[in-house]
Amino acid sequence: MDYKYIDQLLERYWNCETTLEEEEILRSFFSQDNVPVELLRYRQLFVYESREPQADRLGADFDEKMLQQIGDGQPVKIRRMKFTARLMPLFRAAAMVAILLTLGNAVQMSFNSGEPVYTGMGEEVITNGESDVALVDTATIDTVKQSSVIMPVEEVPQLLK
Repeated sequence: MDYKYIDQLLERYWNCETTLEEEEILRSFFSQDNVPVELLRYRQLFVYESREPQADRLGADFDEKMLQQIGDGQPVKIRRMKFTARLMPLFRAAAMVAILLTLGNAVQMSFNSGEPVYTGMGEEVITNGESDVALVDTATIDTVKQSSVIMPVEEVPQLLK
């Protein structure tokens, strides 16, 4: 028997040029019992679908069962959020950073009590337990000294009062 048409269909199948009807012809040809020996090697390719067990496929009611399990029938409540509510995590993070910096400065000042503190202006201020005012005064005096304003030194204490 001559199988030229099947050979032509196979050639078109390998070139991805077959239609769905032609592929159905190939499936029906290879599903019969009398397949020539030279074409037996292609048989498994075309009959796998008919021999696959049907139990592995999803049933028609699969979607309905899944929707029942996840509760799709319940109405969705929409919450409107204000802009400030959306920024609340950012505000909290900024507050935490401010608290940490304040506590860090307090701890640093407690460790520095009684030790010299340098103002960065070239002078040293000796601190004791209550010398925060002295540190500020020294920094202010140094700033006034370095500014372009010429002011007598006697007027600086009056300026600070």
